Order: sequence, then C-alpha cells, then structure tokens
Amino acid sequence: MERMIYQTLQDQYAALNLPTSLMGPDEDFTIFDLKDLNRTFPFQSPVSRLNFFVFVFVKDATGHYLVDDQHYPIGPGTVYFTNPGHWRSFNWLSINSVCLVTMSESFLKENVHNRIFEEFPFLLSETFPGKMIGHALFAEFEELYEQVKKAHLSSSAYRRRIIGNLFVVILLKIKEIFWKDYDPHAEGDRHSVIVRDFNILVEQHYKDLASGKLKRGFQARDFAAQLQLHPNYLNSVIKSKTGRPLSTWIAEKTIAEARSLLMNTSLSVKEISCRIGCGRSAHFGAFFKRHTGLSPAKFRAGNNS
Repeated sequence: MERMIYQTLQDQYAALNLPTSLMGPDEDFTIFDLKDLNRTFPFQSPVSRLNFFVFVFVKDATGHYLVDDQHYPIGPGTVYFTNPGHWRSFNWLSINSVCLVTMSESFLKENVHNRIFEEFPFLLSETFPGKMIGHALFAEFEELYEQVKKAHLSSSAYRRRIIGNLFVVILLKIKEIFWKDYDPHAEGDRHSVIVRDFNILVEQHYKDLASGKLKRGFQARDFAAQLQLHPNYLNSVIKSKTGRPLSTWIAEKTIAEARSLLMNTSLSVKEISCRIGCGRSAHFGAFFKRHTGLSPAKFRAGNNS
C-alpha cells in the first residue's frame, strides 16, 4: 500500500476529504468525529506519517488500526494514542461515534504545561496498544472531550488554554486508568528502545538547559555519545522509525522549548537564547524566525495580547 507523509494537519484533512475551510496551514490542534468521513464501509485509510500526537476515543465503532507493523483491534470503548513519527492506518468496518484529537508537541507544552513529559512520561512511549474500558469510564472521557470540542469551536480568546486545562484531566485519567501496569521493556525491538531512550534523553536535556544546569545545547554527536551509539547509527534509527533526521528533531525540540519560555516566562530574549543553548541572541532570533516566520519578540507579543 502506498505510504503518505503529511506535513500539516490541513494536508491530512484534505486527503481524507474532511472540511478544511476553518483550518489554517499552521493549525496545531484539531478535534472531530470520524463519522464525518462520510465513507462507505469497510474503509481503509492511507498509511501515513504525521508528526503530531493523536488521541482516539471510540464510543461505537469496529475495525483495527496499524501502528508501524503492529495491528490492534478497535471496538466500542477503545481508548488509545500514538505519538509523532509513526506510520498509521485505520481499517474501519463501522463508525457510529469516534472522537479523534490531534495536536502538536508545541500545543501541549504551551497550553498544558512546559514540563508535560515529566508528569506524563507515557507520552514518550514507543507504542500504546488501545484498551477497551467499560461504559461508565468511557462516559467520563466522553464528557471531557465534548467540552474540548465545544471550547475548540468557541470564539473565546482563552480557548487554547481552556482546551489545555481540559486535556490535563484527560491525561490524568489515562495515567490513572491505563498506566498502572506499564512495562517499558515490552514496547518493542532494539530500535524502538533506542527511540524511547532518545526521547527521554532529549526531554531531560532541554529541562537541564532551561534550568541553567547546562550552558550548551547538545548536537547529534552529543546525544549519540550519551546513548553510547555512533552518530550515524543513531541518525539512521531515528530517521527510519520516525521519518525525521536527528537535526530536525533537535531543531523542533529547541523551537518548542523556546516558544514555551516566550509564552510562560518573563525571561528576556537574550536569557532565553542562553537557556536553550543557542548562544548569541541574534543567532537565536534568526533561527526562531526561520522556523516560525516570526521574531521571538513578535511571537511573544502575539501570544500575550
């Protein structure tokens, strides 16, 4: 089957024939009911890779989904998520009610909290097989995601923060219900373990930078040395498993951290530049604008108005 790589949520929506009129090219959060696909069944979605977190709440549907080379069943009461970089596909036999929520790492860090992976480390797991829960428990999730949907459609100036706070509750429920018996050693093969360990290392590294514990941002060779791997081998594993080279991972993590600090602290641009290991503020400013289209000052002003 042909494999597709979508750079934006808008691209993916268009490929699925979902409405895109309310979406911008830089949209980093969506929520919709899959019954709006208006497809005949059975329906097989393209195998695609999207660098976003995807949360799926199946109230009433049947089928299965593919994550990389692993297949999982879908039935009423199924809850699961995937994190960025995986190949994904759905095979739906029926859909009556399925809520799908998609968001970027930056959205999570800016609107939930900037240390989200410390409180919810399972978000960095390589795989998370969907689990079926009882009607009463699922109803609690349904109440929350319906509130998220309502907030997303509102015109409130605080809608992203409202969504972020509601999603904290959803993540806490996932952590409480599903993660008691989590075994990271059961996640997969050697490459999967490398990806998981790399994710954890990157998160700790940027935490240390932001706290001032480190003064220099790691390059690819530094991460490889920490994992006791050759840089070329680490890059090949990361790229084969996620579709993105190490340099892209590092750039995106740096930008996500910078955006979070610009939004959630009063640190100066110069201080933030030092905190994320970019050195001179002029270099940081050019780097930030190249990746976001805005200077750090304009980004901060636009998000604090």
